[in-house]
Amino acid sequence: MANTIKLEIITPSRLFYRGEVEMVIVPTLFGEEGFMANHSWATKLLDVGEMAIQEPGGGGFKIAAIAGGFIDVKDSIVVYADHAEWQEELDKKRAEADKQAVEEWLAQHKEEDSMDVRRAEVMLKKAISRMRVAEGGRRAGH
Repeated sequence: MANTIKLEIITPSRLFYRGEVEMVIVPTLFGEEGFMANHSWATKLLDVGEMAIQEPGGGGFKIAAIAGGFIDVKDSIVVYADHAEWQEELDKKRAEADKQAVEEWLAQHKEEDSMDVRRAEVMLKKAISRMRVAEGGRRAGH
């Protein structure tokens, strides 16, 4: 039997997930990082991207799109996410439309160096992440 650890994922609007897991993989500001039972204590800032949860039993990964926040790893793991959506909650066509709209806006404002441009770049990253997760994510079939 694999070692497990308690995982909670909390967003401003809901308790997104609570359960025992073998591993969680999250996008940090320095790339993807995985956390398991008996991991050294850590606190990391999260980026926009794909989060993968491996529950006990050898099944595949549960995949979600996540947008920012931080992870706190001690005797349990708590993810405080700005936003999170399960793969089955995502609408790929809507994410594609969002991506296209932001790309068009950015094309019209490419010479600017403003907070609006930086916000649009984050929105683009979120739309791309949501599209990838809606398609199954990188760990589809694993």
